Amino acid sequence: MKLSVPGRATATAVTAAATLLVGGSIAGAAPAPHPAVAAAPDIPVANVKAHLTQLQSIATANGGNRAHGRAGYKASLDYVKAKLDAAGFTTTIQQFTSSGRTGYNLIADWPGGNTNQVVMSGSHLDSVTAGPGINDNGSGSAAVLETALAVSRANYQPTKHLRFAWWGAEELGLVGSRYYVNNLSSTNRAKISGYLNFDMIGSPNPGYFVYDDDPTIEKTFKDYFAGLGVATEIETEGDGRSDHAPFKNAGVPVGGLFSGADYTKTAAQAAKWGGTSGQAFDRCYHSSCDTTSNINDTALDRNSDAIAYAVWALSS
Repeated sequence: MKLSVPGRATATAVTAAATLLVGGSIAGAAPAPHPAVAAAPDIPVANVKAHLTQLQSIATANGGNRAHGRAGYKASLDYVKAKLDAAGFTTTIQQFTSSGRTGYNLIADWPGGNTNQVVMSGSHLDSVTAGPGINDNGSGSAAVLETALAVSRANYQPTKHLRFAWWGAEELGLVGSRYYVNNLSSTNRAKISGYLNFDMIGSPNPGYFVYDDDPTIEKTFKDYFAGLGVATEIETEGDGRSDHAPFKNAGVPVGGLFSGADYTKTAAQAAKWGGTSGQAFDRCYHSSCDTTSNINDTALDRNSDAIAYAVWALSS
């Protein structure tokens, strides 16, 4: 998640299956019910954490970060792309320039589905220069990646078209996502029926926050957490500070999840969610200590499963 400060740089250039279950008819039997949609899979948190370990290793080998224009960012993008290519996605790298350095977005389309109705999920892949960015935003990036791989494993064939994205230079002012949105034709923007954003979903002292932008997307996430018996709150800390903002500004319905950054957890929130009141949701926000040790496994697991639930529900 980017810092809430003005004047950031701007870009200058360049779905085992979800096949419907069809009931056979038997003479004299009652009519078959409406087809049911396959349930979303459980996302193994161990798989998500394995991606985080890889991102940590990449940062460690590249000056301790995965920031825009640095070798660690490109290595992170190459890692994600290789996983998606092997899983049967059509991947595209979109290049732009910001602060004198080349940046990259990675877009992955799952073949099939109605391309006039696109359900898109994304996260920013870059870190700040100060650290490896494992919660911010390896957590969102890894969970979106594992959800995409789950689509492939299930050979999911949804009604709508699925697209996944990993954004560059978010930490410089939502540069990559803004570049993507600005370079869509009005026709193609209108084809995106929803954009789901995941920025920081494994905070060590977590909250469970749901964006309140699009009512249908919001209800989808709230229903999931209600099923777990986990209370949620409306997300306010990240308003306008992550990659949903360019989509929202362009009239695309948006939603997402967040587990908290540098805001302080209240006593009421600690009573509701556990953790420590009077302490930031993520004390290592934008710091060198945002490593694989800076992740709450329960929050990461719940939020990863919620992503898959929403992707399946909204694309069926």
